[in-house]
Amino acid sequence: MVRPPRLKRMLSVPAVDAELMRAQFQAFSRQVPLLYFILLVNTASVAITHLASAPLWLSLYIPLGLGGACLYRCARWWLLRRRPLTTERAVGEMRSLVWVVGLFGFAFSCWSILLLPYGSAYQQAQVAFYMSTTLVGSVFCLIHLRVPALLLLCIVILSFCGYLISTGDPVFIAMAVDMALVGVALAVVILQYWRTFTDAIQAQRELQTSQLNTQRLSDDNFRLASIDSLTDLPNRRSYFASLRAMAEQAAARGGSFNVGVIDLDGFKQVNDIYGHASGDLVLQEVGARLLALGEPALLFARLGGDEFGVLVCEKLSNDALVELGQRICDALSRPYQLAGNVAELTGTIGWAAFPDAGSTVEQVFERADAALYVGKENRRGKPVIFSTEHETRMRRLSLVTQELRHADLEAELFLEFQPIYDLPTQRPIGLEALGRWHSPRLGMVRPEEFIRIAERTELILSLTDVLLRQALREVAHWPADLYLSFNLSAVDISTSARARRLIDIVAASGVSPQRVTFEITETALTRDFEQAASALTMLKQAGCRVSLDDFGTGYSSLSYVHRLPFDAIKIDRSFVTDVDTNSASKKIIKSVIDLCRNLGLECVVEGLETPLQADVVKALGAHAVQGYLFSRPMRSGAVGGFLQTALAQRQATETHS
Repeated sequence: MVRPPRLKRMLSVPAVDAELMRAQFQAFSRQVPLLYFILLVNTASVAITHLASAPLWLSLYIPLGLGGACLYRCARWWLLRRRPLTTERAVGEMRSLVWVVGLFGFAFSCWSILLLPYGSAYQQAQVAFYMSTTLVGSVFCLIHLRVPALLLLCIVILSFCGYLISTGDPVFIAMAVDMALVGVALAVVILQYWRTFTDAIQAQRELQTSQLNTQRLSDDNFRLASIDSLTDLPNRRSYFASLRAMAEQAAARGGSFNVGVIDLDGFKQVNDIYGHASGDLVLQEVGARLLALGEPALLFARLGGDEFGVLVCEKLSNDALVELGQRICDALSRPYQLAGNVAELTGTIGWAAFPDAGSTVEQVFERADAALYVGKENRRGKPVIFSTEHETRMRRLSLVTQELRHADLEAELFLEFQPIYDLPTQRPIGLEALGRWHSPRLGMVRPEEFIRIAERTELILSLTDVLLRQALREVAHWPADLYLSFNLSAVDISTSARARRLIDIVAASGVSPQRVTFEITETALTRDFEQAASALTMLKQAGCRVSLDDFGTGYSSLSYVHRLPFDAIKIDRSFVTDVDTNSASKKIIKSVIDLCRNLGLECVVEGLETPLQADVVKALGAHAVQGYLFSRPMRSGAVGGFLQTALAQRQATETHS
């Protein structure tokens, strides 16, 4: 037996779980129209059938009053349905709903009991059926509200069953017992559904809590993802987020600011010589030095590799910007201590102003990067501010890039060849292939211009394929003792598959691999030394020769000579320019010639333009030479005539001797 205190607890409406109460009320709100529809339709049907058998006040006026009350409650719900469901409102509505359900249950039960004695047996059965179906329908509409549903069940079952039993009629008593048992079953359903509903709300709450925790962890991860773990500087994502925010604020307020891009000069060599662990130490030190320069108006970030970004939150004059940039470059140019070793690096910075240099984030960063590129070419270790000259250069770069992308390479690319001479015998021993491009729209484009663009866009692979095939077709017509010297870019040896592609082109040409020398610059080797070494070894194993071009212009040439399978070294022309007047240049050339002799390598001295220079390098022990003194680059059609002339001159010299 349910004790009164427990029954009171079951029928109370505690406000301890506001979230559960809001969920109950929201679920019930969807059932309100159905609840009042059931009450109105069932009540009307009973009232109509009893108009002739029951008093008018009982068959008409009371049903009208009850129907009006239902319509009022339904209209009230319709008007208040869009109001915000606060916890206070939910508690108030729930408590008032308990009273409304109690009053409605009592009123409809009393009306049914008063109506039951009137009419025929069929009409009495209709009233009993009315009470049963209305009760079941109403309970299921209230099933989300445990207290009102149980209260309605108790009022209807107790009152109606009590009346039926009091009649003493066996049929009515049986009906009462049946209703009581169904009522108990409904109560069990209500309680079970209530537990399921509360469990679902609890599961939803736990899910929301889990989602909040996940979001919190995501926020923490996002914060960690915004910081470069190596340098403790903001990373690329954070940098561009700050850049976009500053651009939006500046655009809204009419302000401006400066954007800088920093690159370390010589960092690749640190990785190659001392290893990546030492490279990481350098980057950590760079981060510490930049943080030490930090001011409220400055934001530094690591963009990736050895590239860093800086944002100046205000617009500085060009003089102030140069002074700030020089301070940054000076800080980065101090020696780096690396576990007993010392690394010498410089930092170059490119500046651009928003919105003067670009009206979008992408534009202003691109222009800062363009200024950096100019600085790395001409003013390493210095700040460079983006200017109209750089703008012209960028437009030219964009134009050449577009034309190169759409060029008919087979038709527009061609080769010029410059002979390589054996100085003692005055005879050509090989020819270097030099790529040229004549664009229908741009005319002749300088090699240093389109080659650099091709390397950036990886169009260099297509250029290399076309030019190498053209060169090998020419070699087939040369005397068998002449070799081809062909230049490769870093991209050409960036993977083993690309190196294999070169070997396949040589094999398909029918030219002996021993007659093909691939030249690679030291700068190209610094991108990925291990992969470059693997690719050059593949070329060497295929029978081709490998030469190190522009020797002496990099940071660690001796290291490359020692570790890579070179057959020849080409001394850069910068040492030859003043070899007849500069003793230092003589000593360098002499040292390299001796080094090659000791290592069994061929040494080619390029850039000879005067007889005096030729005499000096000959006295220093040079054999293979190249330069305008002997021949300027010539089109492929002129090579045959040149070789015939060179052969005739040599024969004449030998006859004269």
